Amino acid sequence: MVEIAPRITVDKNVRFGKPVIKGTRVPVDLILGKLAGGMSYEEVMAEYELTKEDILAALDYAAKYLSGEEIRAVG
Repeated sequence: MVEIAPRITVDKNVRFGKPVIKGTRVPVDLILGKLAGGMSYEEVMAEYELTKEDILAALDYAAKYLSGEEIRAVG
């Protein structure tokens, strides 16, 4: 297990190496999808036994990951 960001870890034996909340099997992309789908922080926290800090860590990780993404327009 490697901590790649605060509260975010990867382990090739957990969820095929996808980033998850530390100490859980809950992937970051699942949290983002649930929030994007309209679930509240409280609903996600209750459904997956997470803390608000876990959710904020997932959002922070995603924001930092996307900030380094470069898209080139072709056309």
